[in-house]
Amino acid sequence: MRELTLNEVYKASHVLKSIIKPTALIKASSVNPNSNVFIKPENLQITGSFKVRGASYMISQLSDEEKARGVIASSAGNHAQGVAFSATASGIKSIICLPAGAPISKVEATRNLGAEICLVPGVYDDAFNKAMQLKDELKMTFVHPFNDPLVIAGQGTIGLEILNDMPDVEAIIVPVGGGGLLSGIAYAVKQLNPSVKVYGVQAAGAPSMVRSIDEGKLLCLDSVSTIADGISVKQPGNLTYELCSKYADGVVTVTDDEICAAILLLLEKHKLIAEGAGAISVAAAMFGHLPIEGKKTVCVVSGGNIDVTFLNRIINRGLQRGGRQCTVTVELMDSPGQMLIVTQIIAGEGGNVTSVLHERTNTEISVNACTLRMTIETRNREHIQTIVDKLKAHNIHILSVD
Repeated sequence: MRELTLNEVYKASHVLKSIIKPTALIKASSVNPNSNVFIKPENLQITGSFKVRGASYMISQLSDEEKARGVIASSAGNHAQGVAFSATASGIKSIICLPAGAPISKVEATRNLGAEICLVPGVYDDAFNKAMQLKDELKMTFVHPFNDPLVIAGQGTIGLEILNDMPDVEAIIVPVGGGGLLSGIAYAVKQLNPSVKVYGVQAAGAPSMVRSIDEGKLLCLDSVSTIADGISVKQPGNLTYELCSKYADGVVTVTDDEICAAILLLLEKHKLIAEGAGAISVAAAMFGHLPIEGKKTVCVVSGGNIDVTFLNRIINRGLQRGGRQCTVTVELMDSPGQMLIVTQIIAGEGGNVTSVLHERTNTEISVNACTLRMTIETRNREHIQTIVDKLKAHNIHILSVD
């Protein structure tokens, strides 16, 4: 195993110039009004993710004998596509082990790129164990998604590009699953400009790197649960853990609701489709989880391979988190005209009722009353409060606001 060096990162950058797409920085003022935020849109990269960088560079360094035997990998989806793309482009056989619950879009995209697919029950770590078993049986070369110096060097080329495009950058925010992306960017950036802060972000439901760094030892979580499937990793690598501990300036977590809000903001304000793992860096900047006030900050949006069947649910969750949509349940006397009064109040305040559920069977209210559950489009949380206050002023009994 070769040692990670700055020269290795530069070599990777040279090799990848003929393979990857350039992803120029995009100004994103709406992310955080107190910081000068830019986006590094790796969701626009070939295969829709940064993962093609590390996979392509690692595969480019294989010997002819290793290429003849083929490569095998495990992945939650994006690394799978990176390996499949790189292997097929090089005329190499590839087998990819994916969690059985991986988004169908990612599974089919990997298959269409020429890889043989092996679906494994469980999460990423279960797919990893299966890949290691097959590697030994078939004598293939394993392309690790994060715990390999050549893969890390490939991911580190993003750090070089950010410094080249924005020499005065002050902070870089990076998504973290197994830690390969944060390791590569933090290592490269700190070698060239130690004053730049490099932060990592994980999902609150999969905080493997956060917990490991906090406790000072490599940990394996019992379980993980997050909409950000691309970073749903129980245990970081030993190499990435060491590099992140040494070079990153901190790793924080965000909630799934915050991730949904970030996906929605990127879609609506910047016309960018990001998956949960890709938008997590933006979520950290949006909701003030990192000290970036007044700083020139780059958020790495690491991928855009989101399952479109899941996107509608995420948008609705993001609308709720951002105060753009709410559900209000009220108790009314069950008599003609009551619903009209409520909807007129809401319309008068600029709210738009998109759905209504009228019930008479709620046993927790008066026998001659009913409940009205309304989904309302709103401008922000202040607008929601204005509507609620107006309803109360008209003696409308509010049961809940969600």
